[in-house]
Amino acid sequence: MEKIKSFQINHLLLNPGIYVSRKDKAGDAVLTTFDIRMTKPNFEPVMNTAEIHTIEHLAATYLRNHEDYKDKVIYFGPMGCRTGFYLILAGDYKSEDIVDLMISMFEFIRHYHDPIPGANPRECGNYQDMNLNMANYLAEKFLKEVLYNIGEDRLNYPEG
Repeated sequence: MEKIKSFQINHLLLNPGIYVSRKDKAGDAVLTTFDIRMTKPNFEPVMNTAEIHTIEHLAATYLRNHEDYKDKVIYFGPMGCRTGFYLILAGDYKSEDIVDLMISMFEFIRHYHDPIPGANPRECGNYQDMNLNMANYLAEKFLKEVLYNIGEDRLNYPEG
């Protein structure tokens, strides 16, 4: 079987950032999948499921209510390796196109202190596995360490 593109990225060289993971065609539409990498793979500890779950609920709610992007969001969810998230948008994008969106989304998560949308037994299959304090902390860390001063090296996958 052919190795998928995400397994061809050298994760030993990969830093936190925003990367275009792939582009796919669905009929005439282009779907852009972004790799929103929050931790350095195989170096930093991975995120726990509770904070990942919280970020997922908050980010999906934010994105699906965003005036400019709500009709373009196909999917937002965690990576199995627990080092980041995938965002799929309808449209042909580059990494730098969504930096401002990611800054505003993570600022929303950093400052969020209300009840978590969908965190109840009727709306979520594991509603008790949430950690808002850690989600706030990780959003702040990602903003300060990556997003506020993001450069080309954090917008394009490393060579090699």
